[in-house]
Parts: sequence; C-alpha cells; structure tokens
Amino acid sequence: VQLVESGGGMVQPGGSLRLSCAASGFTFDTYPMTWVRQAPGKGPEWVSSIKPGGEITGYADSVKGRFTISRDNVKNTMYLQMNSLKPEDTAVYYCAASSYYCAGSGCYVASHEYDYWGQGTQVTVSS
Repeated sequence: VQLVESGGGMVQPGGSLRLSCAASGFTFDTYPMTWVRQAPGKGPEWVSSIKPGGEITGYADSVKGRFTISRDNVKNTMYLQMNSLKPEDTAVYYCAASSYYCAGSGCYVASHEYDYWGQGTQVTVSS
C-alpha cells in the first residue's frame, strides 16, 4: 500500500499550487480521503476531506474558498488545488485514507488514526 504526495514547492503569496496524492495497493474508490497539514512548530491540522464518489467534500475554515479537493478514481489519485496562497499555508501536506468520512475541526489529524498515510510534501509560501 502506498500514498505518494507530489506537487509541493515554494510559491509567492497569492500564488497557486496543485498537490497530488497517488494511491496504490488498496481499493482507492471505496475510501474517503483527507488532506492534513503540519506547519513548523505547530500541531497537525485537518484541511479537507472527500467522499469516495467525490460528491461530498469538506474544508477547514482557514482554506475554504481558496482550496479545492478532488479525486480521479480511474487514476487512483486525489488532488488539492490551492489558490491565493498565504504564508500561513506553509506546511508539510499529508494525504490519508480512512474507512470513514469526517469533515470539520474535530477530525483526526494523527497518522495512526488513518488506515493509510503518505510521506508528505512541503509547501512553502514566501516572498
């Protein structure tokens, strides 16, 4: 089983990035998927989740209106389109798979609470 994130990098404030999470080794299209991020010196933060069919999504207030989560169940890949990036979006972004869907500040953010967890991709927003 693997979850491999990509697409991170350094971008100026106001810029955009698109993260990808490529899944293998499990039935991707049956799992809700989640993005969690961890900023330097801070605890992990739930960012966004999407149901297996992609029809229902949820976002943290801090990213609502700027980030869009999506998935392609044919390609076994989840995405996070990040627009209007701010310095406070700087973090390592992780993708995770779980057998349940959760959206909101009370969602789990620890790797052991998920069935599968990626290695993370660094996003740095700085001028």
